Amino acid sequence: MTNKSYDVVVIGAGVMGTSCAYHLVKKGFKVALIEKIDIARGTSSHCDAVALIVDKMPGVDAALGYASIQRFLELKNELSYDFELHQKGSMYACETDQEMDIASKYAKSMQDDGYDIDILNPKELLEHEPFMAKDLKGGIFSKACCGLNPFKLCFAFVDQVKGKGLDVYSYTDVKGIKLNDKNAVEGVETDKGFLSTKKVVNCAGVWSPEIGKMVGVDIPVKPRKGVILVSATSFPFCNQKVQEFGYMVSKFAEFKCKRDPDVEKYNVAFTIEPSKANNVLIGSSRNFAGYGVNTEIEIIHAIAKRAIRFYPILKEMNCIRSYAGVRPFLDAHLPLITDVDKVPGYYIATGHEGDGISLSPMTGRLISELIAGEKPYLDLAPFSYNRSKKNN
Repeated sequence: MTNKSYDVVVIGAGVMGTSCAYHLVKKGFKVALIEKIDIARGTSSHCDAVALIVDKMPGVDAALGYASIQRFLELKNELSYDFELHQKGSMYACETDQEMDIASKYAKSMQDDGYDIDILNPKELLEHEPFMAKDLKGGIFSKACCGLNPFKLCFAFVDQVKGKGLDVYSYTDVKGIKLNDKNAVEGVETDKGFLSTKKVVNCAGVWSPEIGKMVGVDIPVKPRKGVILVSATSFPFCNQKVQEFGYMVSKFAEFKCKRDPDVEKYNVAFTIEPSKANNVLIGSSRNFAGYGVNTEIEIIHAIAKRAIRFYPILKEMNCIRSYAGVRPFLDAHLPLITDVDKVPGYYIATGHEGDGISLSPMTGRLISELIAGEKPYLDLAPFSYNRSKKNN
């Protein structure tokens, strides 16, 4: 790399960075995308593969999630590379009467906000998923939710604009961000040369705090690990993404339910989704264990036990592998999609935790609108860097 000049430099080539890069190029910007390894090699390749509305809280969280699903439907026709988008819906299953009561109230609050979510009785639950356990109390369902291939999504964003306004610098380390005497961005120093720019977007996920330190910005992201199991191929016994309502309990502190102690220890909640190859992905856990992506046998056992509870047929199937990824967690449960007043030209798109794939289309669009000086599609105040006193 020789020294070059760009309108915007995006750091991180996971789903956030590739989406931001794509949407920025579509706005007419000349963009550099920097990645320390390669495209989709971090969190975006160690996750599940869905875009959901039924795992979002009413309000701005659900609004961002629903807008992203609509953007996905546009991207299916807009991007040449097939990222395997399908819209089969998603379902929550309730194990106890307490969960069913809480889930029904949640669904009604989402219905009040205009989202199409059905409340299912036990018979209707089994009509959707005949191989589920027969003693479940019911559930909720949304036909809006989508599945996709997260690897191919990242490649689809890049391939559409690479060489047409986007340059990709894989296996390139960011060493520093140069600021001028007014604390504004002037460029990015890498191990392969200097990129001159007035605008930088930090899309480094769980590593975004390190990129924040380069300009004196504290980004309170913590790595939260999730483990997923992969089954052997079988006949298609699962029709859509299915989760236990305990997933909402593990994700949000607002929901309080009694849970099995083995499940509580690693914040395990059952999820399952079919793949195009007739495997199923089974999850998942949520625990803070640093940046490591090893899959502890205790967590694998807890996930498997939980899965068999909801789909007894899984007891007869083999688990062929497991994998883990670290998600960028923020206490607020809302991502940062923002500029930073004290460092003009510095932008952040991180903190999506397990919603990164789901929220990537609108995050990229919103960042591009922000940088272009346009009115964003959604109000960005809830996603602002200045939303907490800690960062003021």
